[in-house]
Amino acid sequence: MDFALIMFVALVVTGVIWLIDSLFFKAKRAKDAKLPVLTEYAKSFFPVILAVFLLRSFLVEPFKIPSGSMLPTLLVGDFILVNKYDYGVRLPIVNKKIIDVGTPKNGDVMVFRYPLDPSMDYIKRVVGVPGDTVTYQDKRLTINGKPLVTTPDGTYNYVGRGLNFVVTEQYAEQLGAHLHKIILQSDRPTIDLSQVNSQFPYRENCDYNDSGFTCKVPKGYYFMMGDNRDDSTDSRYWGFVPDRNIVGRAFMIWWNFDHLKRIGDFIK
Repeated sequence: MDFALIMFVALVVTGVIWLIDSLFFKAKRAKDAKLPVLTEYAKSFFPVILAVFLLRSFLVEPFKIPSGSMLPTLLVGDFILVNKYDYGVRLPIVNKKIIDVGTPKNGDVMVFRYPLDPSMDYIKRVVGVPGDTVTYQDKRLTINGKPLVTTPDGTYNYVGRGLNFVVTEQYAEQLGAHLHKIILQSDRPTIDLSQVNSQFPYRENCDYNDSGFTCKVPKGYYFMMGDNRDDSTDSRYWGFVPDRNIVGRAFMIWWNFDHLKRIGDFIK
């Protein structure tokens, strides 16, 4: 179940118990009488739950990175903070935008609800905003006809799924205002056409071939890719991310049990 929904239910239950006690039972109790256990717990926890609920819903929410799709930018086990208001103030639970503050920009690292299963949160990099034409051919990314500037930056090795040792080529890539690192595996194809979902909304906006694809991003949608380009299930395979699925912008690593030096690093 969605954690925000659990918190909302807890908030309502404790608030109702406290309110009922204040309206109907408080006046009937002796001044020195102890509060009923249920009322005491409700009165104690309601302000805490309210503060946490408001903080997570409108300001900052923590997330944990579950996979290596954003290597080398984010490691498995990174605990990150997500800005909840940069892309507009949204009502919790229903995720409906009520105040338009800003929109995602190319290069932002964004958390969103997975279009095929909105109960799951994903994190990828924005590579296409509404109206953009995104082309990825032979592992080179082009936005609106302009190839991104990439510079070789050595190698990056990591232990992948099944404890396989993965050797990759690392590049520095400039996307919008973001200079970040990406990794590529020379022995992997640019795209696995057998894994592309043929039914996602606006599928007709995309043209696929053996060496890559070109997609026109529709209004109100975004195109997302992982920095670990050859080991990321992203918009190439399941389609565009609608604005209503946006959770927020990832901006800082606040904890990693295995890499303490990463604590406090801002996400590029």
